[in-house]
Amino acid sequence: MSGSARASLRLSLSSLRAHKRRFAGTFAAVFLGVAFLAGTMVMGDTLKASFNSLFTNANTGVSVVVRSADVVTVPGEGLGTREPVDTSLTARLLGVPGVAAAAPDIEGAGQLIGGDGEPIGGQGPPTLAGNWIDDPELNPYALAEGRAPGAAGEAVVNRGAARTGGLHIGDTTVLRTPDPVRVKIVGLVTFGGEDGMGQTTFTGLARADAERYLMPGPGKASAIKVRGGPGVGQRQLADRVTRSLPAGVEAVTGQQATDENLDQVSGRFLSLFTTLLTVFAGIALLVATFSIHNTFAIVVAQRTRENALLRALGASRRQVVGATLTEAVAVACVSSLAGLLGGIGIAAGLQALFPAVGFPFPDGGLVVHAAALAVPFAVGLVVCAGSALVPAVRAGRTAPLAALRETAVDHSGASRGRAVLGALLGAAGAALTVAGATGPNVWLTAAGAASVVVAFVVLGPVASSYAVRVLGAPVARLRGVTGALARRNALRSPKRTAATATALMIGVAVVSLFTVFGASLKATMDQTVARTFAGDVAVTASGFGAGANGLSPGLAPAVAALPEVATAVGLGKGVAEVDGGGRQLTVTDPGALSRVLDLGAVDGSLRALGRDGIAVSRHEADRRGWTRGSTTVLAFADGDRQTFTVRAVYQEAGLTGDYVITRAAWAPHKVRDSDNLVAVAFKDGVTTDEGKAAVAKAAARYGNPRVQTRAEYADSAASGVDIMLTLVYALLALAVLIALLGIANTLTLAVHERTRELGLLRAVGQTRAQLRAMVRWESVLVAAFGTAGGLGLGAFLGWALVRASDSAGTGAFAVPPVQLAVVLLVGLVAGVLAGWRPARRAARLDVLRAIAAE
Repeated sequence: MSGSARASLRLSLSSLRAHKRRFAGTFAAVFLGVAFLAGTMVMGDTLKASFNSLFTNANTGVSVVVRSADVVTVPGEGLGTREPVDTSLTARLLGVPGVAAAAPDIEGAGQLIGGDGEPIGGQGPPTLAGNWIDDPELNPYALAEGRAPGAAGEAVVNRGAARTGGLHIGDTTVLRTPDPVRVKIVGLVTFGGEDGMGQTTFTGLARADAERYLMPGPGKASAIKVRGGPGVGQRQLADRVTRSLPAGVEAVTGQQATDENLDQVSGRFLSLFTTLLTVFAGIALLVATFSIHNTFAIVVAQRTRENALLRALGASRRQVVGATLTEAVAVACVSSLAGLLGGIGIAAGLQALFPAVGFPFPDGGLVVHAAALAVPFAVGLVVCAGSALVPAVRAGRTAPLAALRETAVDHSGASRGRAVLGALLGAAGAALTVAGATGPNVWLTAAGAASVVVAFVVLGPVASSYAVRVLGAPVARLRGVTGALARRNALRSPKRTAATATALMIGVAVVSLFTVFGASLKATMDQTVARTFAGDVAVTASGFGAGANGLSPGLAPAVAALPEVATAVGLGKGVAEVDGGGRQLTVTDPGALSRVLDLGAVDGSLRALGRDGIAVSRHEADRRGWTRGSTTVLAFADGDRQTFTVRAVYQEAGLTGDYVITRAAWAPHKVRDSDNLVAVAFKDGVTTDEGKAAVAKAAARYGNPRVQTRAEYADSAASGVDIMLTLVYALLALAVLIALLGIANTLTLAVHERTRELGLLRAVGQTRAQLRAMVRWESVLVAAFGTAGGLGLGAFLGWALVRASDSAGTGAFAVPPVQLAVVLLVGLVAGVLAGWRPARRAARLDVLRAIAAE
């Protein structure tokens, strides 16, 4: 190391020792951001390794899986839908050289009713049912208590589901398949040594019951599992088995089937989960960047005379820049290392927390890969050093003669060049955003949104000068001299005020964006139900997402037979490939549909669909260039391809989706039959309460599904949005916390900078209470500027996101005034809290020492 470098290092380290408290906010910001990112990566690696071990252990005895070769995959449906295979293949497989055992594997949806009468699970993770396989090496589940099901009506359930539902061996309960089936629990099982596969529930039945309730007919299975003999590899056995299979059936290795399941259960879920957390960690670090940059900018401004003296004594620009960057790197290293430890602690805490909230975390210690340590550490280093780079260069440009001058006044608020550049960026960004939103084009909208955010940052010092004057006017009138001084202090350095407020603005903007987007989703759902649901009550399954098993197809006829009911129509779900892409079909009685749903203008006749007709939404028909009379080929999971004629085109696709076929057309291709919704219209003179009570009584025999009025149905359809917003708010709290730490740190440094001025104010009669109020009001003005800017930016970007993601043009845009008012209030309260400690410290200054301070 050269003498110049050693001198810069000694200078920076001595400065750090002398002014450690200046970098407390920087340390906290880097620590929180790095800890969040490291915790996300460690938790993701641990979950992936744990699920991989869990699945591998559970399926270690399966050498080959025989299944249908045709699969229809609808976006969001995971592994897709396959046609069942004949169980008679089992005997043929046992004759293949190297096959030691083979057993049909039946799997379908089955939701248990708990001891309290409520469904177990169903809020996302699947609720499964299947046959009990006697061969322990082919069965991923193992008996932990009791015995295996042997007779009709007997069942085993995984121990986690039994504990959640308050069920015990010997209890009798209902299994919705979706038809209600009464089962007696004779045993409790584990999956790979765990009480269950996450929150997934499993009910094992005798094979005859599984075929009866879970398959379209007897002699069918989802797949056939094969165990190889000693010395026979999986690939070798799969090749042998393939040669004995009929057309349309394939054999894959057990490892391939395990990898597919692992990708579905852990890969996709964990990728989405960790990506979401990483995005919020990135937002937190972006907010931290502004706070860190502001800290170093203030420190460099306070050291103007010190740096000028160093230059006058012979220090080069490179040495001054190097000293400042060395401080940044030192703070970054310490805070990033602490953040890594904090991240491991966060992952360990989540590992302990998951079981407490009902998500059993597989056994095993934390998995900490080198990347989970190296990447967050490098990010923390780059963020901190990069944020300090511009202030460091500015420090190096300090002229030696500046030692003889007072600190320069910040004129950035009056910069004409900044105003012009910011206005141009803002106009271009707004134009791109609007063009993308009206297109709609998500990528164009994203590019415009990024330009708008940059414009906000560039215009910050210019806008802060005007905004603080406006926001501070009521404070000056209400608090007199104290309020006027607070406003003057906030106006003193527009660039500093803007940089401090920008960190909060970004956090509030993201919160506002998701608030507006969530409110718009709920408004769209409300609007869809109000516009298209013409019935009196809706009967729905008790869960949503992957765990919703649907309703029995016998429910709609049972409800329709009630004397209070005029019409009851079930809407089921089918899948098929249309032009090579998987699409979801609504399976129903189209002729009766118009009595309970308003489909808008219909071109053609819904009653004329028959076995080879299809009804299509106007949006989908226009997209594909179809008109009434057009034909298309649907490819089903059973390998059958059938030509359908478009016999009706309807306007409103809200509750029916884009494709409607009859039950008769779906019957030859169905794997299982269930309804997602039963829409009910009452006879004239029947009140809502009377009709609802009658329908609920009839539905109780079918697993006690929910019977809801139109308003209740709309609310429940939007309930998932509230869960999403709660998670988003919890994650964004970190970014807002970092922004508030930045405000507190800026005020603390400003108090140090204005020590002599504060002493003079106290000397001429300002009380400690007035001084505390002055600093707190300055903090509130900065927070109000950031919060107001964030609300405006978030609302605009929320509108753009709603419009850009609404390809059908049927979505609603809604601004929730109450929620945004709460965000504004929280921002102002946060400003008070951020100013509490700096105000307290300022009030404790000794008057004589403060006046004598340089």
